[in-house]
Amino acid sequence: MNILITGAKGFVGKNLIAELKNIRDGKAKNYPISIDISLFEYDIDNDPMELDIYCKEADFVFNLAGVNRTSELKEFNEGNFNFTSTLINTLKKYGNTCPLMISSSTQAALNNPYGQSKKAGEDLVFTYAKETGAKVFVYRFPNIFGKWCRPNYNSGVATFCHNIVNDLPITISNRDNMLHLVYIDDVMEELIGALQGNEHREVDYCFVPTVHTVTLGNIVDLLYSFKASRENLSVPNMADAFTFKLYATYMSYLPGNKLSYSLKENIDTRGSFTEIFRIKDRGQFSINIAHPHICRGNHWHHSCIEKFLVVNGKGVIRLREVNSEEVNEYFVSGNKLEIVDIPVGYTHNIENIGDTDMVTFMWSNKCFDPNNPDTFFEKV
Repeated sequence: MNILITGAKGFVGKNLIAELKNIRDGKAKNYPISIDISLFEYDIDNDPMELDIYCKEADFVFNLAGVNRTSELKEFNEGNFNFTSTLINTLKKYGNTCPLMISSSTQAALNNPYGQSKKAGEDLVFTYAKETGAKVFVYRFPNIFGKWCRPNYNSGVATFCHNIVNDLPITISNRDNMLHLVYIDDVMEELIGALQGNEHREVDYCFVPTVHTVTLGNIVDLLYSFKASRENLSVPNMADAFTFKLYATYMSYLPGNKLSYSLKENIDTRGSFTEIFRIKDRGQFSINIAHPHICRGNHWHHSCIEKFLVVNGKGVIRLREVNSEEVNEYFVSGNKLEIVDIPVGYTHNIENIGDTDMVTFMWSNKCFDPNNPDTFFEKV
């Protein structure tokens, strides 16, 4: 199948091409499409003769080309109407009635230059479908967000992510403004569905079924919380679909030289203890490093439970229920990964019995609070 993508270097175009290549190369396990795919990538800097060749050979067209923002109003018409007209006329030239998808906007329902140019492009496509019998997919997309979207262009989310990541100020007019957003991966799923004839359609228009309605203030608050998470070690609520998608988007705007950050190591003669994550409803994750022959612990908790996993070195974990004299020992090693549960009411310690540092990954069901430590010294 020959697939033509116009606007190939744009936000949606880059994501679609990447996903189609994954499908073509058998990497996208979520799309069991067993067809040979050839991609025709076309953008504003291509030779117009290439469009002629591509329109002759195409089996499906994704028209993602368009102008979303410009200082010259006439460029809206040139990018959104004139190019669509050229594309359709070139398909007609070769009698090619392959399916045609067009990227429009919810702005097409509004009386502004951008919306009018999009509406004119839609009308061209609908007329073309009636004249030729070609199947068309007209999508009036709301705001799309996700990786690879250009900041300071036509996406507030992209601009906010870029600015916040780079310590630049942002400006919002009204925190209560309600936005309707679709995530780029949901758009990809819909477009691949359209390619297979499984589009979501209501009368003349196709649509992405998952739309997130959220206030501008909520978006900004989430983005700043993502930035702060490196300092407070928090992790966003991944159970919330919008937060999950926005966090993935935010992370994509981190510059390549800002992908690492330091943690606070609490170091003493015994080794070190370092918190990694503090998650309000999931507990605390930490790394403990013990020097050779060092024993740590000898305490118990009322409500705090823990899980220990030695990932390097070897040691022994000892536990005793505080009302008992029976001691249980678990010999652990980075050569055999196993988790040891530390129940409440059990005093416990962990000793490095090797000649190298022992590294232990630790989880507790509550984040440590120095004002309420729930930790009571008692030798095992």
